[in-house]
Amino acid sequence: YIPAISPTLFSSHNSNPPNKIVHIHRNREVPCFSSISSSCKTMATNNNNGDVKLIGAWPSPFVMRPRIALNIKSVEYEFLQEQFGSKSDLLLKSNPVHKKIPVLLHNDKPICESNIIVEYIDEVWSAGPSILPSDAHDRAVARFWAAYVDEKGAAAASSEEAKNAAVDQLKEGMALLEGAYVEISKGKDFFGGEKIGFIDIAFGSMLAWLRALQVMLGGVKLLDEEKTPGLCKWAAKFSADPAVKDVLPETEKIIEFAKLLVAKIKAAAASS
Repeated sequence: YIPAISPTLFSSHNSNPPNKIVHIHRNREVPCFSSISSSCKTMATNNNNGDVKLIGAWPSPFVMRPRIALNIKSVEYEFLQEQFGSKSDLLLKSNPVHKKIPVLLHNDKPICESNIIVEYIDEVWSAGPSILPSDAHDRAVARFWAAYVDEKGAAAASSEEAKNAAVDQLKEGMALLEGAYVEISKGKDFFGGEKIGFIDIAFGSMLAWLRALQVMLGGVKLLDEEKTPGLCKWAAKFSADPAVKDVLPETEKIIEFAKLLVAKIKAAAASS
């Protein structure tokens, strides 16, 4: 079974103990096992940032996007992780339409959908490094490929035939992204040029899951040094970037979570 990498997948699942809150302070995670009303709950300390919170879950690539963007902008924030198998009242109140993560709370005002949140972060904290290109055409291209990543990232299969079709879809997507990288990066390290940009965040947030899928599928190469050499070099540089390296989970950690998730999905299907 291949789990789909989609926002719905992470709307109510993560592998954290109940009532775990993780506070982010200058890109460091400090776990705090307590209720949301606990006194150990802290706010962003930079007055220029206001009160910044992110509702999410560590395994979600869609939650990784705003986390990386906030790191790029050096914005301190509080990371509120959803409990496994449930949705908090805060999440339901903050995103009553889709009821899914991530949700950014900026001075208690919610912003939903991962790519929209990244654009919001780029616009509000404009003093930091730019994430979206300044040129209108380049911005449109970046948004196109970010949407493409989400479209091709949704691959789920239970039968062998469906699994092979899903793998073929992912490989096709990698080939097209290789071509896009060569054209858009113009020989530089990232899609965004010298620094991480919008496409980098959208695609790079999927890397931990792509690496896990390669292992879970018995060594299938989705990022291939022969077929996608540019993406392989890009992935290494992206993963090592200071804004990213503490956000992307280790492959083994994702595999462990994926197995737990698949077991839960199968159990639910068997009981229905």
